[in-house]
Amino acid sequence: MAAKDLYEKDLYTILGVKKSDNDATIKKQYRKLSKELHPDATKGDKKLEERFKEVSEAYEVLSDPKKRAEYNEMRDLYKSGGMRGGPTGGAGGYQGGGFQDIFGGGGDPQDIFSTLFGGGRRGPSKGADLQTEATISFRDSINGSEINLRLDRETITTRVPAGVKDGSKIKLKGRGAPGQAGPGDLFVIIHVTKHPVFTRDEENLLMTLPVTFAEAALGADIAVPTIDGEEVKVRLAPGTPNGKILRVKGRGITRNHHTGDLLITIEVVVPQRVDGKAKKALEDFAEVMREDDAKLRADLAQRARA
Repeated sequence: MAAKDLYEKDLYTILGVKKSDNDATIKKQYRKLSKELHPDATKGDKKLEERFKEVSEAYEVLSDPKKRAEYNEMRDLYKSGGMRGGPTGGAGGYQGGGFQDIFGGGGDPQDIFSTLFGGGRRGPSKGADLQTEATISFRDSINGSEINLRLDRETITTRVPAGVKDGSKIKLKGRGAPGQAGPGDLFVIIHVTKHPVFTRDEENLLMTLPVTFAEAALGADIAVPTIDGEEVKVRLAPGTPNGKILRVKGRGITRNHHTGDLLITIEVVVPQRVDGKAKKALEDFAEVMREDDAKLRADLAQRARA
């Protein structure tokens, strides 16, 4: 936008906001108009397309605190008659002079105004960046997938890379709002749903494996599911404690040419009820282990008083 055009236009009216409105209100109004006037929604209506460009140019100035303050100052000066070619004011207006007089003479208004807004004439600007969201399953976040995004009246398909995290942002170049120097970009925030078995820590997959007291005490070979649908066998050594973590190499997430591991936390499950032979067996076991049980807590009270 040329400097002269800029200070002659009321950018607040173009955007449909008040000069006193805060940044959040201006941003909200721009998003509303941008959606209504986007070429995908207006089906090639040239008048509305021109209106969309005006709104985008107005927002470019009013969304930047420094540019907005400079625009307000120069706009007020223009309206008061302080710029040659602007309306003449009453008392307090610069009726006898012009823009050159105020800035020391000899200055081109467009050169001076352009300098205020960034140190030189501004060329055509790119369109605004847009943002949307998409939700994928935990499994698709591990393996990668394709998603369809509905933007106004257009549907686009894009690839989500394998190993993407919850909250990751994917950039689609050139899929944002149109502009004189080309369209902006589209950013897609990815949300990943929870899995009933697996969680993740960077490239490692985590799971909890419930085992019986007998399996933990005597040791056992147990089949464990993996994210790719296969099963692997893990060996519990006799006397495996609750909370023990077992590692299965290379069964985690592949990301950036690195594959993590599957980390399995052992959870010893105590039966809610024991009857019959099982109860008798446990009672016999408790009797045999009575001395060891006493040693287990022999100095607990003494250490508690320390």
